[in-house]
Amino acid sequence: MNWTKDEFRVSDEKEFLDLHYVHDFLSNHSYWAAGIPMDIFRHSVENSICFGLYKDQKQIGFARVVSDLSTIGYLGDVFIDEAFRSQGLATFLMECVFGHSQLQGFRSWMLATRDAQNLYAKFGFVPIENPNRFMRKNDPGVYSRGKPGFNLDSIL
Repeated sequence: MNWTKDEFRVSDEKEFLDLHYVHDFLSNHSYWAAGIPMDIFRHSVENSICFGLYKDQKQIGFARVVSDLSTIGYLGDVFIDEAFRSQGLATFLMECVFGHSQLQGFRSWMLATRDAQNLYAKFGFVPIENPNRFMRKNDPGVYSRGKPGFNLDSIL
């Protein structure tokens, strides 16, 4: 699917993604995926619905949804290139994500953000009402150590 707004375009077609650009941003400029190895990043893209934001064929933003395509979606890796911020492009990107035909009718959406609560509130996100019911298992050093017994080369 493709959406346009003025000179900007959003697409869910993975062949248009500039994987090196997105990986560089996530690995070197994000707090949530710092240091992610390229092979892990590629694998995450292959197993998600991804959205690229473009101007003149150049990628300037990204978002990724992990989902069973039936009941739940997890929104992650959302960013807009710093040179294009404050133009309403994050809102445009989210409109495309939440308007996508495969991402309708979910009981629940989840995301984590340190600083974009106002953006996501526009789309109905609220803080978790009972945070003591939610748990997570977190391993922030996994990218530097690698996953024992996990070899992407054997999968790809």
